[in-house]
Amino acid sequence: MYNAVVSAPFGKVGIEVDADAGFVREIVYLEDSVPASAPDSALAERAARQIERYLADAAAPFDLPLADVGTPFQRRVWQAMCEIPRGSVLTYGTLAQQVGGVARAVGQACGDNPFPLVIPCHRVVGANGLGGFSHHGGDGFYPRVKRWLLAHESNQLALAL
Repeated sequence: MYNAVVSAPFGKVGIEVDADAGFVREIVYLEDSVPASAPDSALAERAARQIERYLADAAAPFDLPLADVGTPFQRRVWQAMCEIPRGSVLTYGTLAQQVGGVARAVGQACGDNPFPLVIPCHRVVGANGLGGFSHHGGDGFYPRVKRWLLAHESNQLALAL
């Protein structure tokens, strides 16, 4: 199903590409029980290496061709998320004010983000705490991933959430 599965401190990261068209289709967080798999194309290799560099160093940049997906509103939200500096967060409400929407719609766009890590939806939090992640709340796998990513980018920030 995935063109590569990369090990991560919080589990695994699955990468789906369209090698013929030359773009990344999707990046997903996976439980640790999913086996790692070597990239099966040059593009999957490129994406895997960039993800591994980020996991080792939060300052590592991404330069990947991403599928042209999403509604105009989602694309505005995703672009705004890319502008949040590493080690910083914005609330859903603040981001909504920036893109001309409401907090709930921003949360939906964050959860629908097909390129986490590259488009850093983990940098968007609730007004009173962590907020959801990938359409999941509570204390399960996805909130743990979000906490890890925030800690990776800024230890003081993650401790406060």
